[in-house]
Amino acid sequence: MTRLAVLGSPIAHSQSPALHAAAYRALGLDWEYTAVDVTGDALPGFVRSRDDSWRGLSLTMPLKRDVLPLLDSVDDTARLTGGANTLLFDRTDGRTTLRGFNTDVYGVTRAFRDRGIARLDTAIVLGGGATAASVVAAVAGLGAHTVTVAVRDPARATALVMLGASLGLSVTLHPLDEAHTLPVADAVVSTIPGHGAHGVVFPAAVRSGSVLFDVAYDPWPSAFAASWLEAGGRVISGLEMLLHQAVAQVRVFVGGDPTAPLPDEAGVLAAMRASVAVGG
Repeated sequence: MTRLAVLGSPIAHSQSPALHAAAYRALGLDWEYTAVDVTGDALPGFVRSRDDSWRGLSLTMPLKRDVLPLLDSVDDTARLTGGANTLLFDRTDGRTTLRGFNTDVYGVTRAFRDRGIARLDTAIVLGGGATAASVVAAVAGLGAHTVTVAVRDPARATALVMLGASLGLSVTLHPLDEAHTLPVADAVVSTIPGHGAHGVVFPAAVRSGSVLFDVAYDPWPSAFAASWLEAGGRVISGLEMLLHQAVAQVRVFVGGDPTAPLPDEAGVLAAMRASVAVGG
């Protein structure tokens, strides 16, 4: 039995097991994918104790950064963003190599494109963690030139300014509790976990004029997303990101390459969508 799991704490709410199980059924693979509650302190021991039946791990916050010292290699996207959400146990010639990947950037980009948003000029990002770094990289790839990152402690988010500079993007930092004073941007992306509860209330003009991408998806709609819908704004669910980053993870686990399409990928994607009722 080939085994995989998603790790995090808490993790019981995760929809990743449903997505991955649907993918492996569609691919005709008898693989097991579970959710395991693992904290950052316990991560090294958990990784080291996996036997040869283990193929890979999906990682949620805060493990996306905690895993980096354990890896033998990381892909360019993980190196750029400073976070890996995917670990592959690459067992070749009797040797196990731990390879890390970031599929979140792909997930964010595809979620926007699926909603017909192929270009962004400006964005507001709430939160300053590893997912926020992936969002900054994704919106840069969609053409954004200016991003404002609103965080509780701007002094702890300076790495995002440097990331933006490396991408030719102007990133400025702003206190989270003053985010409601920011001007209308093409998109507002909330990367704040905990059911999306952060207490920020944007004016109706921002909610109706900006697309909201809320990575929180349990429950859905979040209170933040509901306020956007009430103002007539457009909303993208975090399930869209989860779906597409999971597709890239399945590519890694099956073929070792997040860019190599799966056999009948359209059918696999449809099965994954149906498993968590993501609209398409």
